[in-house]
Amino acid sequence: MSIWSRIGDFLSSVTTQALSSAVESLRTVFAGDPLTRRQVAFSIAIIALSAKMAKADGVVTDSEVVAFRELFEISPDDATHVARLYNLAKQDVVGFEAYAGQIKKLFPEDDDILEDVMDGLFHIAKADGVVHELEIEFIERIAEIFGMGVRDFERIRLRHLAPPSGDPYLVLGASSEWADDKLKRHYRELLKEYHPDRMISRGVPPEFLKIANDRMATING
Repeated sequence: MSIWSRIGDFLSSVTTQALSSAVESLRTVFAGDPLTRRQVAFSIAIIALSAKMAKADGVVTDSEVVAFRELFEISPDDATHVARLYNLAKQDVVGFEAYAGQIKKLFPEDDDILEDVMDGLFHIAKADGVVHELEIEFIERIAEIFGMGVRDFERIRLRHLAPPSGDPYLVLGASSEWADDKLKRHYRELLKEYHPDRMISRGVPPEFLKIANDRMATING
C-alpha cells in the first residue's frame, strides 16, 4: 500500500474536516505503528506546508505543480488522496505557523527529518526557476519554528540556491579550518546520513527519495 493510500485511509478515519485538527490525531491513530505514523506525519507536513507556501507569492505555477508530482511520485490512482489533502490544507483557516508547530511536536527530537521537510519545501519553491522573497521568508520562518539556527538554515538554503561564489564548506556543514582527515571523515558521515536507506529508516517514505538523490548530488557536486 502506498503512503498516499495510507493517508487516504487516515483522513477517512478522522471525523474532523480541519486538517490542523486531523494532524493532532496522528499520535493516537498510529500509536501501535510508529514507522507508519512518522511516514504519514512527514507526508502531511510536506503537503500542508506546500499548500500554505503556494499562497506566499500569490501564484501556483505549472512548474510548481510538476515539481510537487515529481517529488511525491504520485500515481494516477493516488492523485485523489493527494488532492484531497492539499485542498484541506489550503482551505483550513489555521495559518502555516500553527502547522509548523504541530510538526515540530510530532518530531520533537528529530532535527534530521525536519531538515528533510525543509528540503522538500525548497525543491517546490525553486521549481519555476524563481524563488520569491516571500517564499524565502516563509521557509525561514518554518526553520525558526523548527528550532534551526541561522547557520543551519543558510546551509540548507545554499544547497538549493547556491550562487557561483557560494561557500562549499557551509553547504557541507564543515569549516575551511578543518584538517583534511577531519573533512574526509565528515564527508563520509554525510554520505551515510543522506543515503536513501537512512532516510527511510527515520520515516521518510520511499515516494520522497528525490530529496535524498538531490542531496547526494549536492554533496558530490
